[in-house]
Amino acid sequence: MNEINAEQVSVIIGPNFVISFQEHKGDVFNPLRERIRNGKGRVRKKGPDYLAYCLIDSIIDHYFIIFEKLGERIESLHETLITAPTPEALHEIQKLKQEMIFLRKSIWPLREVIRALERGELSLISESTGIYFRDVYDHTIQVIDTIETFRDLLSGMVDIYLSSVSNKMNEVMKVLTIIATIFIPLTFIAGIYGMNFKYMPELE
Repeated sequence: MNEINAEQVSVIIGPNFVISFQEHKGDVFNPLRERIRNGKGRVRKKGPDYLAYCLIDSIIDHYFIIFEKLGERIESLHETLITAPTPEALHEIQKLKQEMIFLRKSIWPLREVIRALERGELSLISESTGIYFRDVYDHTIQVIDTIETFRDLLSGMVDIYLSSVSNKMNEVMKVLTIIATIFIPLTFIAGIYGMNFKYMPELE
């Protein structure tokens, strides 16, 4: 997984129906569709508000799958920064930071919607289903907290990159200093004997 693909999903809840609009075929709702077709779970027994909960819950759960992949990328990048920092690693950090901003912008409006549903501000949501929405709201907060944690890690990794590059530069400078110290006397002697003396200086 090298990039995050976004999709617009809209859900309309009515007294006896739920309508969802999507941009692409084949998505996070496939397991839910199978449950409905096979009559498993409580989806077919509950009302449309419960189905809406299941749709939103499927979206939120998919964020954690994305975070698992992002966590692996960040861990691998951290090891690279420690052992062999490169400009490409810094570019990857910037790319990941942009993805964190994108994820935060996508989850924040959903958080407000779920909060309204959890509080029972919509008459179509029954009190029994509101409990499920409260659980989804908690998961949404976890998603936001995870995004903020990743952003802090990536900001710290920029400092690690700069520190690693500085250490590498110091090591190079130490080697160059040792080499210069060794060759300074030789350069001095070569400079003296390279001149056109009629008699050698040390013989006079």
